[in-house]
Amino acid sequence: MKLPVGRMTSSIAAITFAAFVILLLTGQIDNAALLGGFIPARIADPGLFDGVLAVPEWLTPLSCTLIHAGWLHLGFNLLMLVFCGRQVEQVLHKGAFLVLYVAGAYAACALQWAIQPASANPMVGASGAISAVIATYALLYSQQPIRRMGPFSANVLRVLWLAAGWIVIQLMIGVATAGGMGDLGQIAVAAHIGGFLAGLLLTRPLLWWRFRKGPRSLV
Repeated sequence: MKLPVGRMTSSIAAITFAAFVILLLTGQIDNAALLGGFIPARIADPGLFDGVLAVPEWLTPLSCTLIHAGWLHLGFNLLMLVFCGRQVEQVLHKGAFLVLYVAGAYAACALQWAIQPASANPMVGASGAISAVIATYALLYSQQPIRRMGPFSANVLRVLWLAAGWIVIQLMIGVATAGGMGDLGQIAVAAHIGGFLAGLLLTRPLLWWRFRKGPRSLV
């Protein structure tokens, strides 16, 4: 299967890969996780890292996407990003795709914070943002026919089924990996759910934005 070009997707993947290699070679992954990872407790206490050169808390939902625990963590995330992202970008184009990715990153951290607002454990990795991309991919390329049910349109039911399926899968993963999973550590289930829900909610508005002036060439 030949994937579309997807310049924005490829750029994000390349930057993410380069950041990991630099942190790995300099032995700074642990420090980066602390200073650039998303720490829910920093939202309620912005002064938690006073006197330390840390990424501002409002930027950590983005900086944490550039930090990965190891090769397995990075490899799985980049695989899903490139495979789903290039196909989504073909439809949305690069501007809307970037909005989707960034919104997914913030939504992932928002739900993680809502579930564990006092947690001092740093959350790292791009999987929350990528979950938004996966959600849009699922909506755009799903082949399963769905019929209207009562007051719910087929589009609404598709979103609800995808949301329910993703949440169940993530909860099962959370239970199965409660003790940690190698260099992945504990999986941030809430972040995956938050990013996915953002993707489901943003797909139609982004499609409208992309095609508001009529179809264009898909690059």
